[in-house]
Amino acid sequence: MRLLPLLATLIALATPVMAEIHEVLMLNRNDTGGMVYQPDFLRIAPGDTVKFIATHPSHNAASIAGMLPEGAARFLGKINEEIAVTLTAQGTYGVKCSPHYTMGMVMLIEVGDGNPDPATFPADMPPAARQRFSDILARISE
Repeated sequence: MRLLPLLATLIALATPVMAEIHEVLMLNRNDTGGMVYQPDFLRIAPGDTVKFIATHPSHNAASIAGMLPEGAARFLGKINEEIAVTLTAQGTYGVKCSPHYTMGMVMLIEVGDGNPDPATFPADMPPAARQRFSDILARISE
């Protein structure tokens, strides 16, 4: 009968820690402007999931080429559909709405304890996206 408590302890230790699910709304407008993700910055733990919710038509969530940690997988959601991505590689992920990227519909996700680095922004980034990223970085560094 001593085996039963030992078995229960081993099962409890073997159960994985529950990762969090973070929800991001894809919006036409909020108090920060038009064509936005809400929130536009997340700091999450490796293994957490980000669920992009299609609250308005014509939006998606897609990783930005050149704005992914080494070894991270790219993702591309379909227009008007929710997508959930589990992020495991630590570092900064740039996210865009493909149809509204030139209008600055972007967000940052920091996986782990690092800090987003503006030097990693692609040189060919549209000006409105660069400005939105600059605004996000200024806000989170306060």
